[in-house]
Amino acid sequence: MTLTTSRTDPVPAAAAGTALQRAVDRLRGLQHPDGWWKGELQTNVTMDAEDLLMREFLGIRTAEETAGAARWIRSQQRADGTWATFAGGPPDLSTTVEAWVALRLAGDAPADPHMTRAAAYVRAHGGVRAGRVFTRIWLALFGLHPWDQLPALPPEMVLLPRWAPLNVYDFACWARQTIVPLTVVASTRPVRPLPFGIPELEVPGPPAVSGSRFWRLFDRVLHAYDRHPLPPLRRLAVRRALRWVLDRQEADGSWGGIQPPWVYSLLALEVTGSAGSPAMAAGIAGLEGFLVREPTADGIVRRLEACQSPVWDTGLALIALRDAGVPADDPAVRRGADWLLGEEIGVTGDWAVRRPKLAPGGWAFEFANDGYPDIDDTAEVAMALRRSAAPGRDAAIARGLAWVLGMQSSDGGWAAFDADNTSSLPARLPFCDFGAVTDPPSADVTAHVVEALAAEGRAAEPACRRGVRWLLDAQEPDGSWFGRWGANHVYGTGAAVPALVAAGVPRSGSAVRRAVAWLEGTQQADGGWGEDLRSYRDPAWVGRGEPTASQTAWALLALLAAGERSATVTRGVAWLVRHQRADGGWDEPQFTGTGFPGDFYINYHLYRLVFPVSALGRYLAGCAAAGAGSGAGMRR
Repeated sequence: MTLTTSRTDPVPAAAAGTALQRAVDRLRGLQHPDGWWKGELQTNVTMDAEDLLMREFLGIRTAEETAGAARWIRSQQRADGTWATFAGGPPDLSTTVEAWVALRLAGDAPADPHMTRAAAYVRAHGGVRAGRVFTRIWLALFGLHPWDQLPALPPEMVLLPRWAPLNVYDFACWARQTIVPLTVVASTRPVRPLPFGIPELEVPGPPAVSGSRFWRLFDRVLHAYDRHPLPPLRRLAVRRALRWVLDRQEADGSWGGIQPPWVYSLLALEVTGSAGSPAMAAGIAGLEGFLVREPTADGIVRRLEACQSPVWDTGLALIALRDAGVPADDPAVRRGADWLLGEEIGVTGDWAVRRPKLAPGGWAFEFANDGYPDIDDTAEVAMALRRSAAPGRDAAIARGLAWVLGMQSSDGGWAAFDADNTSSLPARLPFCDFGAVTDPPSADVTAHVVEALAAEGRAAEPACRRGVRWLLDAQEPDGSWFGRWGANHVYGTGAAVPALVAAGVPRSGSAVRRAVAWLEGTQQADGGWGEDLRSYRDPAWVGRGEPTASQTAWALLALLAAGERSATVTRGVAWLVRHQRADGGWDEPQFTGTGFPGDFYINYHLYRLVFPVSALGRYLAGCAAAGAGSGAGMRR
């Protein structure tokens, strides 16, 4: 048996076993002594620009930090002078504005060629006034944009009862954690001038305001109130908002383990006179653990991770090792499973607003995020623990899945963090012009829950059947599924098909056959799969893009679950074999993770390894079961 690596270059099937062995060895080598795995979570330079701006506002920016961040920002600029939100993506106006201002902080002159190219792009595309609200907030903090030209964000919204429209729990957890501290900042309208202006980025005219006529009028009403608030009500609102923020600081000093609420919470503490507080000190110190520093010929480059993913990465790594045939009692598997058991969450968080009687359980994404366990991580961790030999796994899995079942939304699907977080009102606010602000059920999360329940022998239970029904109803007309947290239809389909098959949907059924046909039709000429992130906004990119290791693996996982042993599969496996590096890993500069569809993307550095290991392992296990192929029985 051979694997076709191109139309003319066959490779023995044993090569897949060799590739898997190398990949497993590399994955083992990346495990921390404490048992966890964590690949870098790379985003775009707005993280680094905003970090410098925050430090400038707090008065703690140093020359060394500035130089390292500036080197990274410059290294990501493209030939046309712009910055993008993902590798190979189109220019992004707001990212370019923030990068330009950060480089001015670092001492780059407006007349420098790289700065003039960036400024020319900004002016040609509407200038600062055409940028997103968050970008203009950062500029307003330094007197570079008028506060009056930003949508109103009064802190009184935190006083709204939980049943009222537009209360903070109508927003997704990441949005509410960002908005609440921002209301505190906006209530004071702070300005700390810089020694330079930004006329190079300005185009005359008023800023664009999103939203319908009603919501623009609503914003004007809020602005009128903001100019003359009721002093006792305003003081109460600010106190309540600040208390809300402080109550949600995590053990590592972060807020939610993610950049946006973290930096805005620090700003809120600063403008309310808490600069010397323990909360502020812990928040600033915690950022150090999110910094990546690398030596280059030009000096150290420094970049900030928007988040960290050790729980997610460890769960995926354990599943990959088990897919590769590594035994359940292997020391690496045991260490990883034991670490995951120690990360179980046993306290109540914001999710209890809609599920007040539900007992806590589950896992979060990060090292420290007790307030916001998520359903996706909990499902994956449950599957990883089930395939380990760790003592105590059964009780932890039971608690986690009980929590997951309680978080099922009323339509039968599962979202990432909340249940029934589906109001359409938050997205209509003029303030909300960037990123998803609610957390509705998604195909990928629902699929992972269904697969986890099936792995526990619970596929026939009503909750799982409702999840299956949700998935079947969510299938796109072309046979794929939309990927909320990964790029994009390849990810959604790679999650949905294995889940449906595990839950008992026939491989010969229409849903599975249509998905297989879509994957066959989107395979690239060289055997790989890729989908550009522009598919979130432009349907012409659906299923199209430069092939990547992670996306090729996702497609293979779906096809293998569907029972395929076709030339499509062998060509995909051959793509992985051919593109593997000598060290056992794969190159993947492309971003294949999704934060906010259409706006914010992620390059999970471990995706390029764990998913190919799973795909190769499952492929070879299928070959072994069929008695085909030398090297197919590779085990460790």
